[in-house]
Amino acid sequence: MEPYRVPFAFDRRDAPRYVLRNRGTETVRGVTATLLGSGLMPAGHPRALAPGDELELRIRGDDLARDTTLVIRWLRPSGEEYLWRIAF
Repeated sequence: MEPYRVPFAFDRRDAPRYVLRNRGTETVRGVTATLLGSGLMPAGHPRALAPGDELELRIRGDDLARDTTLVIRWLRPSGEEYLWRIAF
């Protein structure tokens, strides 16, 4: 298996509004966001993100950096599943 770079950029500048941007070269599908810890985030449906597409997330919490992790899940065109953990 060849190395695979995470295709996303995670923009934190406008918290509690966060933006996940596909900066890769392929469309990924089944993109979901799951929050672990005490933070709160509205539920969303799995999506496809073409290169350059964005997914806006609203995440709130008293101390996200202390006790919350965001997990992004996606499928490559080949069907391979990937997970990316993001700490605040």
